[in-house]
Amino acid sequence: MRGITQGRMSGSAKALAASLAIGAVGGTLFQLTGLPLAWMLGPLIANLLVSAKGINVGVPEPIRNVFLALMGLVLGSQVTPQLAQRVVDWPVSAALLLLGVAASTTVAAAWYRRCGFDPVSAWFGAAPGAMTAMILLGEKCGGDPQRIAVAQSLRIILVILFLPPLFWLYEGGGEGVGPVQNGLEHGWMLLMIPLLLPVGRWLRIPSPALLAPLLAAALLSGFDIASLTLPEWGMNVMLWVLGSAIGSRFQGMTRQLLGRYLWQSGVATLLALLVLALFAELIHQLLGVGRDVALLALAPGGIGEMAILAVALNIDPVFVAFHHLLRMVTLMIIAPFWARWLLRRSSA
Repeated sequence: MRGITQGRMSGSAKALAASLAIGAVGGTLFQLTGLPLAWMLGPLIANLLVSAKGINVGVPEPIRNVFLALMGLVLGSQVTPQLAQRVVDWPVSAALLLLGVAASTTVAAAWYRRCGFDPVSAWFGAAPGAMTAMILLGEKCGGDPQRIAVAQSLRIILVILFLPPLFWLYEGGGEGVGPVQNGLEHGWMLLMIPLLLPVGRWLRIPSPALLAPLLAAALLSGFDIASLTLPEWGMNVMLWVLGSAIGSRFQGMTRQLLGRYLWQSGVATLLALLVLALFAELIHQLLGVGRDVALLALAPGGIGEMAILAVALNIDPVFVAFHHLLRMVTLMIIAPFWARWLLRRSSA
């Protein structure tokens, strides 16, 4: 038994070392070519390519959670006492977000049905968020869990790949990594991570690794007690590990199957983005929110990944995180009722 455990630990360590080494190569290449978000997109793409070739890469969940918690602290530190003045605009944008989610999910599900997905897999694969809940509920209702999981994962990766170059080309996002300082400020907040991770799980907070540190940092920053800021190299290390973790999700999938899923998910993601871009334009016109901020707040990615983009591109991370949290919570509330309706329909 001890030998099996040691073997698993050794395999995880080798996969982690390979993932980070390959991610470092990808990040360096992106940095040299001047591409945006070099230390997230470079490791992501590099790990995606090698994992599709069968190379054993991966970032263990505990390590990923530590860096996700670090992202939560950085994001929560963006909350300021002046934020309350802007909250009055958010009910309008929240309503438009929910309408946009309903419309984009309908369009993407219709495309997946044309691709041969059964109705359950199409709907739960198209829902933009709460990935784990969508996979479990979809399987419970008779859907294909692999199809749902791949559709959900690829949607997140494709959104991450689409948006930074778009902001970069059309001057919608910040240049470089932000917000950063020359040095570490209030670094003692990092000591909160070992405490906040189990507390978040105990309280059953959605995405506890991200949201528990986010809420704690928001309280400290909102009352002007402390705000964590990282030096540029610290932000790049965080993005390097998280980008490698996202890119290594497709371990063991053949290139042919990955190519087919990429085509299906690519079209579905573009359709969802186009629909949500219309609602983002409404938010821009009605509230005066920047187009880049509105689009990133409505983009059909996961809350963790969109928080990474918002912080890295310095695109109003608090506004973006609030809307993605609202979308995730709403989906988790509605999904069980939707699942029951699908079960009754299939039984009939």
